[in-house]
Amino acid sequence: MKKQIVFFDIDGTLLTDDKIIPQSTKKAIQLLQAQGIYTAIATGRVSNMFYWVQKELNMESYVSMNGQYVVFEGQQVYANPIGREILDSLAAMAHKNGHALAYFNHQDYRVNKQNHPLIETSFDSLLMPYPEVDENFYKQESIYLGHLYCESKDEQIYKESFPTLNLLKWHDNAYDILPIGASKAVGISKLLENFDIPVENSFAFGDGLNDLEMLATVGTGIAMGNAVPEAKAAADLITTSSSEDGILNGLIEVGLLDKRLIPA
Repeated sequence: MKKQIVFFDIDGTLLTDDKIIPQSTKKAIQLLQAQGIYTAIATGRVSNMFYWVQKELNMESYVSMNGQYVVFEGQQVYANPIGREILDSLAAMAHKNGHALAYFNHQDYRVNKQNHPLIETSFDSLLMPYPEVDENFYKQESIYLGHLYCESKDEQIYKESFPTLNLLKWHDNAYDILPIGASKAVGISKLLENFDIPVENSFAFGDGLNDLEMLATVGTGIAMGNAVPEAKAAADLITTSSSEDGILNGLIEVGLLDKRLIPA
């Protein structure tokens, strides 16, 4: 039996705007797993932020923090921490400019400021509470991802000061901080290589700017109907939205599920 794997982004893909998993998505993933097809999460989130999704969908494999930390069937296969010196310099600049930061290790995260409005707004968009505060978290842990919270007009000063880092906007005034070259596609490639799964047997669903490389790299990239235009352009096909059975419909369209065998 050939190895096949399907990667799923979380926000706007597995989850609707209301942060729920549609019943059709749950059924579709159960059917994939029953066929022996691997299923994996591919997200910008850290594992502590999506454990409930893993548990509900019975997924042990994931590409987290935009490819920075990868686990397959419960086994770590790739980790790419950000250098401590760069984090020191970043913390100093953010402090000078009055901006906020978040730091993510392999499973958890902390922010450096209490009651910061941009942190609050960003986590509200995820329907998540304000994070714990520890400005020295990065000094005690291996950090794979950062968040920068600043207004759009201030983004450029960080890009100019840190040419080895990539700032990827995920909310109005919130940016993922990653090493240049990091992406979900890199994490996926590491997983495929380690477990001898041909690229042509890989599929991915996504909707955001951090999904572009993933959608273009896997064998078949599927953009959600609610995806940004760039994601739709990078994909091989476009399914319906996350709230309109997009996962189920996409899996049927690429031939991984047989519509005739799906219960009404």
